[in-house]
Amino acid sequence: MSTVRRAVVVLALVSGLALTACGPAEDDASGGVEGPTASTPESVTPSKPSKPSKPTTPSASADEGSPSGGDGSSPDPEYALFPCSTYDVKFTATLAESTTGSYLLKITNKGTKACKVLGHPVVTFGDLDGQATERGEAPGIEDALRLEAGESAYAGLMGGVDDGTGKTVDSIAMTMNTESDLEQTPLKASTPGLYVSPDKNSVTAWVDNAEDALGS
Repeated sequence: MSTVRRAVVVLALVSGLALTACGPAEDDASGGVEGPTASTPESVTPSKPSKPSKPTTPSASADEGSPSGGDGSSPDPEYALFPCSTYDVKFTATLAESTTGSYLLKITNKGTKACKVLGHPVVTFGDLDGQATERGEAPGIEDALRLEAGESAYAGLMGGVDDGTGKTVDSIAMTMNTESDLEQTPLKASTPGLYVSPDKNSVTAWVDNAEDALGS
């Protein structure tokens, strides 16, 4: 075979192989072109976690835990009040009548809570021994005077007429009846020239007004 013919045959074979390699892909059973297909995954958006709900605290009713009921006020029965002491009050003594040495004694509740005023004030005269004689009866502890914060109580003190048997003092001291062994700091008041008769000095029980205190 000549060199020209051999070259033509080689070119024909190469061309046939090239056409076979570049030919269409075989159809699948459904008539479509078979080939690898890539499926696009569905996009999934992560859901935000829901916020936990705050625990609910049951609301207490208006009268829950209140021994007095729904108005919120606390009971304050008379028997629950403490007796007033000198730590609870401020004290003054004012001359009412010089001839008989009469003084108006006044206490005022300086605290924030009520207290009970029991019996008579315990009054001593300067450096003299003993204390003022109690005049008249005082209510029992159940009926004792209730002294609210800022309120006052009164008692009448009488030194007695100058009969030459007594002595003169320039001050008095007062403590409260608490029906206990509570130690109190005596409250003092100036009483210049107060004559104290041994047998005629006296003091009334505490009352809620000055007129009754001096008139008893």
